[in-house]
This record gives sequence, structure tokens and C-alpha cells, in this order.
Amino acid sequence: MIFSEGRYQIGGVDALQLVEQFQAPLYVYDSATMLRQYQRITKAFDSVKRLRINYACKALTNVNVLRLFQRWGCGLDTVSVQEVETGLLAGFAPHDIIYTPNCVGLDEVLEATALGVRINIDNISILEQFGAIHPEIPICIRINPHIMAGGNSKISVGHIDSKFGISIHQVPHVLKVVSALGLKIEGLHMHTGSDIYDAQVFLQAVEILLRAAADFPDLDYLDFGSGFKVPYQEGGIATDIEELGERLGARFNAFCESYGRDLELMFEPGKFLVSEAGHFLVRTNVVKTTTASVFAGVDSGLNHLIRPMFYDAYHHITNISNPEGKLRIYNVVGYICETDTFGINRQLSEVREGDILALANAGAYCFMMASNYNSRYRPAEVLVHEGQAHLIRRRETMRDILGTQVELDVLKSASTPV
Repeated sequence: MIFSEGRYQIGGVDALQLVEQFQAPLYVYDSATMLRQYQRITKAFDSVKRLRINYACKALTNVNVLRLFQRWGCGLDTVSVQEVETGLLAGFAPHDIIYTPNCVGLDEVLEATALGVRINIDNISILEQFGAIHPEIPICIRINPHIMAGGNSKISVGHIDSKFGISIHQVPHVLKVVSALGLKIEGLHMHTGSDIYDAQVFLQAVEILLRAAADFPDLDYLDFGSGFKVPYQEGGIATDIEELGERLGARFNAFCESYGRDLELMFEPGKFLVSEAGHFLVRTNVVKTTTASVFAGVDSGLNHLIRPMFYDAYHHITNISNPEGKLRIYNVVGYICETDTFGINRQLSEVREGDILALANAGAYCFMMASNYNSRYRPAEVLVHEGQAHLIRRRETMRDILGTQVELDVLKSASTPV
């Protein structure tokens, strides 16, 4: 996003014109920002002979976004068989998709297996069951390194009390299962959590995985997950991906030399690739002054963007209709019948009823966590690609709200209240 001649632009397109064309609330994504981030991470690890970036599509699963990453040479990280199917529809080869679920039944794992994708198993029970049926299929093992990382407890997934992965202390058990069933382990995987601030913390987990890898002689790749932090406000803390690339790349190359062959280094970034590409545009319905606060109430809520309420996440807010207005303090809130606050005590250019506000960093885990709470429609999505705006998801209608409901004929007829 940049201001040009006083106008808020996304990928070179005037955001206010996008609202005029597609209405609000509206998610808008800039493909150039996604490409910049993809090229940035690949360049950071250019010392590694074999590198694979798998886009963690749970961040933003629109099929058009997936097609962009496929076109750029990216692989795909999925967590459900539905994401696998979407990735195949987007054009990814099965071998370029890794399926990393947790707490799913064997039936779903077998369904993904039938689609030909790489399988990543995160518990010993499924490892034993799957191995008994398909000992011939190479698999990946998800290890829990017991490292606390992440900006919020809900997105810290590598600690000792996490449901994710097989404890590093259970590797001897894993090796017994592998030996008994004759399994081929082609990869090891870890993911410590989102919003990693310090490269050193990440490197500690790397050392744990490398020590475990020495016990698996047939590896083809090591997947170090992701969790790279992006700045959510000016001057905000972010993962220094260039420093991490230099340090981890050197350590990985040294390990490959001792291991005896060049393994593939994998990452699965989601937020890093798409967060900054997204903008959420909302319209101000009311400006309400109370004895304690001034509220800017908008035509959206936690049904469209739950991260501030769920994770205490910060999204920078800009009044793009009145960028030169006098600065005032507002609580930006939604229209849901709950306390749904996008920002508290935000200094914004004076907000008037009808003004359009833009929430930044809306590309990752924003639309994907949206719902129909209060029977509200989910918003439309627009992709700005090579200077042109394209509708990539239409706004919902009442038909969508009722589409999966089954009306009972016995309740349609008029009746007398009891």
C-alpha cells in the first residue's frame, strides 16, 4: 500500500475505486507483494543446493492465490484433504504437495494418500496403523522439539504440552515402529509456532531436528516449518529472514556434508508470504460518542476478521477517505452482537460516517477464519495482479446462508402456538 496524490493504492489501483466497484467490506490482495516475499525467502537461502518453499495455504486458500504460487515454482503445505483437493485443482503436482494434518482419523490420511501427495504423520498411533497398510509408501514424521515459540499461546505449537507432533523424546519409539514395519522415512518435520522474533530460538529447534535426523538413514528432505514474523505496524519487530538464511543455510550445508548427501531444505511459510499483501476495506456506519470513548462503528466485525479478538492481534488502521483530516482518537468496532473491537485508542484522521477505513496485514488468516455469525454474509475478495483488479470470490447472498439448510415440510405449514 502507498499513498499517491492523496489516494490509498493497492498494487497501483485506487482502493476507493475498488470499493465503488466491488462494495464494502472487501478483502483486497496484491500479487506483487506475495511475489516479493517469495523471492525474498528464496534469495535468503540461495546457499542451499536444494530448497523447496511450500506455501502454507491455510493462510489464504483462494484457488487463484494458489495458482500464483504454483506458477512461481512454489510447493504447497496442506492440513486437510480439502486443501489437498484445492491444491490439485490449482495445478500442483501431487508430489509438490505435503499433507500435514493433526488429530485426523486414518480414513482421511488414506484419502490423501490415494491422491498421491506426500504424507506427514504426527502421532505414533497413525504411524503404526498407516505403516501396517502401506509400508511401501515413503512418509515424513512430524517431530515436536519442545521449543516455546510464537507470539500467542494459541499459535505456539512446538512446546511440550502441544497436541502437535511426536515428542522428540519418543524418537526411539518411532525407530522401533519403523524397524518393525519396514517403513521408509523420507523426511522429518517440525513447526515451533508463528511469530518467531529471534533467529536463535529457531536455530535451537533446528539443532534438535538435526540430531534426530542422524538416526534416519534414508532421508530426502528436512522440513523446518515456518512461523516467520512480519511487521504489523511501522517499526514493528520482524524475523530477519536474511540473517536466518545465512546462519541456517550454513548449518544445513554442514549437516548435509556429514550426512553424506544433499538433502532438500523445506519451509512452509504462510503469513510471511501473504500477510502484507492483504488489505481489508470497511465502511464507517456510525460515529458514536459516549462519556468515555468515541466509537467508529463499521460494516464488519469478528465474523469477517476475528484475529484482533481471538489473538489480540494488531492491524494498522487508516482512514483512506480523509487522510489529511485532523487526528482524533477512536475505538474502531464492528456491528456484531458481541464486543468486537478492531482497534482501541487508535489515532486516525477524523472519521466521518461513510468513510472507508483500511486494515493492513489482512492477507493471512483473515478471510479464511471468517464466518456467517449473526447470519451475516462473508465479504468479497479481489486480487490486484499486474495492475488490474480481479474479483476472485463474490460476495455471499441469502441463498448462500440457507443453501445447506434442510427445511422440514412438517414445520412449513401454519400452526397454532402452544
